[in-house]
Amino acid sequence: MANIQPKKTRWGLWLTCLVLVGGGVWGWRQHAGAATKAALAGKTALPPVPVVAGHVAQKDVPIYLDGLGTVQAFNAVTVHVRVDGELKKVAFTEGQDVKAGDVLAQIDPDPFRAQLEQAEAKKAQDEAQLANARLDLQRDAEQIAAKIVSQQVYDTQKALVDQLAAQVKADQAAIDSAKVQLNYTTVVSPLDGRLGVRLVDQGNIVHATDANGLVVVTQLKPISVVFTLPEQSLPSIQKARAAGDIAVLAVDRDNRTILGTGQLAVIDNQIDVTTGTIRLKATFPNEDLRLWPGQFVNARLLLTTRKGGLVVPAAVVQRGPDGPYAFVIKADKDDKVVAIQPVKVAQIENGEALIDEGLHADDEVVVDGQYRLQPGSKVKTAQAGKPGAAK
Repeated sequence: MANIQPKKTRWGLWLTCLVLVGGGVWGWRQHAGAATKAALAGKTALPPVPVVAGHVAQKDVPIYLDGLGTVQAFNAVTVHVRVDGELKKVAFTEGQDVKAGDVLAQIDPDPFRAQLEQAEAKKAQDEAQLANARLDLQRDAEQIAAKIVSQQVYDTQKALVDQLAAQVKADQAAIDSAKVQLNYTTVVSPLDGRLGVRLVDQGNIVHATDANGLVVVTQLKPISVVFTLPEQSLPSIQKARAAGDIAVLAVDRDNRTILGTGQLAVIDNQIDVTTGTIRLKATFPNEDLRLWPGQFVNARLLLTTRKGGLVVPAAVVQRGPDGPYAFVIKADKDDKVVAIQPVKVAQIENGEALIDEGLHADDEVVVDGQYRLQPGSKVKTAQAGKPGAAK
């Protein structure tokens, strides 16, 4: 009987241990489940994402066509001499502004003055002979009435008078030609413009057939810009031109600085088949001389103005695999959530995107902070330009 009691005691201890261990495991599982549920609840209740918000605006938007252009002088003339002789005087300074008719150079006029005097003397001689022949013709006319001279003598004298009269006319033509040649010894500017580098020095013998002239005169006011656009733009340009003058902007290579505003002057009469482009020329007043011949500029042709266009800051438009889109902010009960809205962009100009499709006036959109967003995300908005926006 003494051995039975210790066995019962050992079984009771084992049973107590098992109960304690089982209770501990059950309690741990309950605690872990509660922690997991709390973590999941916290995950679904993420705080709103701070973003910068803006609204779709509505205003008139100019539509431009952009092309690469080259500035060309409105007129450029290489001044040549028109008679041969010694270049006695150069009357201009390189880089000088001149008016049409200003004297540029003087060729030795003495040989041409002598030719003029010879022609004038020859005319005086022939006029004297003509006057004498006319007196003889008058006497023959009186004598033929009295039948003192024959008709043949009268006709011969009349032919001589006509011959001398023609000679006097030829002499006058020679005088006019000599005067023209003499006038050519004074070289003048053919147009208003600016002179370039002198090509011939004073004292040289110059000829009318010389390949090089004296100087190049370039007209800078007004000035032209020749540029190209794709041939697909031609119908739109022709339609706009039929409605009135088309403005063209000349923009510096930084694509921001406007160098001048002009008008479309010429649409070329054929398309370049090798490049598929059409050449156009615009005329600029160029009063401040910011455009210079040979300069490369960006030409911006104002095709039309979109009335009441929808615009947003350019940062609103995001790029995705399916094309451009924007995050639109919508109300969801007491919260604000975002949704992805595909958009169609007409152009981006001066930090603003012109929207063709996808947005409406006064829609609230995300301007900054998109990198943390996904469809359905709750957001906390701040207006653009306010301190602390989308930190």
